[in-house]
Amino acid sequence: MEDLFDKEWLLTNGLGSFSSGTVSGANTRRYHGLLTAALNPPTDRRVMVAKIEERIYVEGTYHDLSCNQYPDVVHPTGTKYLNNFDVAPFPTWHYGMNTWQLEKSISMVTDSNTTLIKYINKGKNPFVLELHPLYDDSDFHSTFHKNTYTDFYSEILGSHIKTYAHYGSKPIFTSWSVGEFFEARAWYRNIVLLKERERNLDFLCDYYRIGYLRHELKPNEEMILCFTLEEGHQKDMVDFWPTENKESNGSNEIQRQNFYKDLLRSGKQFLVRRTSTQTMSIIAGYPWFADWGRDTMIAMRGLTIATGNKLASKSILSTFFCSIDQGMIPNRFPDNSEDVVPYNAMDATLWLFIATYEYFTKFNDFAFIKRHMNVLKWILDCHIEGTRFNIHVTEEGFLYGGEKGQQLTWMDAKVNDSVITPRQGCPVEINALWYNALKIYEKFCKNFDIMFGSKYKEIITQFETNFSRMFTNSEGTLFDVIVPNGPKDDSFRPNQLFCLSLPFNILQTKQQKVIFETVRDMLFTPYGLRTLNQANPNYKGEYSGDPLQRDTAYHQGTVWPYLLYEYYHSFFKLYGANLKNKKKVVEELTSLKDHFYNHQGLHCISEIFDGDAPEKGKGCIQQAWSIAAVIQIYTEYNLFELDRPNTTV
Repeated sequence: MEDLFDKEWLLTNGLGSFSSGTVSGANTRRYHGLLTAALNPPTDRRVMVAKIEERIYVEGTYHDLSCNQYPDVVHPTGTKYLNNFDVAPFPTWHYGMNTWQLEKSISMVTDSNTTLIKYINKGKNPFVLELHPLYDDSDFHSTFHKNTYTDFYSEILGSHIKTYAHYGSKPIFTSWSVGEFFEARAWYRNIVLLKERERNLDFLCDYYRIGYLRHELKPNEEMILCFTLEEGHQKDMVDFWPTENKESNGSNEIQRQNFYKDLLRSGKQFLVRRTSTQTMSIIAGYPWFADWGRDTMIAMRGLTIATGNKLASKSILSTFFCSIDQGMIPNRFPDNSEDVVPYNAMDATLWLFIATYEYFTKFNDFAFIKRHMNVLKWILDCHIEGTRFNIHVTEEGFLYGGEKGQQLTWMDAKVNDSVITPRQGCPVEINALWYNALKIYEKFCKNFDIMFGSKYKEIITQFETNFSRMFTNSEGTLFDVIVPNGPKDDSFRPNQLFCLSLPFNILQTKQQKVIFETVRDMLFTPYGLRTLNQANPNYKGEYSGDPLQRDTAYHQGTVWPYLLYEYYHSFFKLYGANLKNKKKVVEELTSLKDHFYNHQGLHCISEIFDGDAPEKGKGCIQQAWSIAAVIQIYTEYNLFELDRPNTTV
């Protein structure tokens, strides 16, 4: 049972909405629910339907299939009837005993806030199926509790119900293909959300029942239940059910032979349409992230550019090109669409140059690049002249940034007013990105016969003259952050790896190999790279505890899978993409593949892992740039050819 509580499934709909839960049927997070709907896609998300309590009545006996953790007991214990679970192409449970067999599956309708649940009698005898939908009404970052504000006013109209959680709320429509509805209102109180308890957050919640459905299901008969915010959709629920056929029989061996295909399917979960711009974006991670600038730029390289999705790539870039302020793209779009968009990311805009360059390299879209040349120039000028958060160019050609109390790089953990890794000054990866932004603009200018200004040439010359000399430490690796004519941070972190992996290199090959081999020896794990070497006194080997404890460890040793692309791309650049090296990489990714299929989020790659014993996924169960990193390395180096059936690695 503990294992089934820990395994999670996820469905998305292209709007930022999602359906998620555990294989056990118990909700363990505040984010779990059959319908978490984005009211202003992909933001303003609310949990609308929490789950369904399911019962089978056969031969005079009830068999409860659902599962809940209460303070002192698990009730019911429906996992004892669970015979099998498949996650793809949509979550499917197989329950049964000798006298009855039931198949349950869940799907979401693309581009619609609609969740469908299908039940099929797979046995030889009829039985009565009883379904008790439990409703929620909370911002998806909150837990729901019994209150006088919500009354779930319902209009029961034949084979569907129109429900308002409270006065002025958006109605939700519940409908069913067969069966009879009985009104029976009740609160389900004090359900324990185990993952929230682990995170030292509010872990008790309540759900509300309006009534229940009852129907005698004959052999091979099906019953579909629909929850939707779209009026009229409840009439077409049968037509909305996806037609995709299952591509495996649940066998891990067969699944592993389709690892690349499953990665691509998993990667599509992050693509969303943003209402505010009428363009596409990328959700950084499920279940709690919105679309972040940095994450989107990095993730789209694997999710859409490497895989050849030109239309989506172009649309995503357009989303951020039209959202620039003072030469910076947003750090993130807030969860609440009415909140102010924050621009506190020093690197996100520089990643825009990388993503744009890789888009151009992949698709040769001269018109799109030329249309944005003035914007790219303006971004560079804003950084040179100085923009928010004291971001400016030093006389050495470096990019400097930071103010007290601000976290501007990807190592952005902050608790209250405490910045865990402030990195104020000239961070090494920021400057690798800055140099690449200048070189990318220079290359574009040559392509379009546009004059490349002398001030940019001068900065490049200054940078090339000073970088290696000022960033190189006594071991031949790089300082993590420097302040020209000031202190230098010699913390050994993976950030210097970007000096090897980005398109335009500043270092000699000999030094690149020294850096790579040191990163391999001190930071590499099969699940990603540690964010700090273990010998550092600030190293934290476990990501756990309350928010302060977790954020203290977030970038102080915690392992990040997304860095694997930079690591392996650097490896292939330095040592060659021959068959021997490709096999080595595929073999090293075996542990992450096992995680993808069998642990935490199923068909997912977690956001992070512990620095010590990095085996259990932590943070978000499904992180965009984690999936994207593996897709990109598999795609660019054709590693999927080594994952074919009968291939020995």
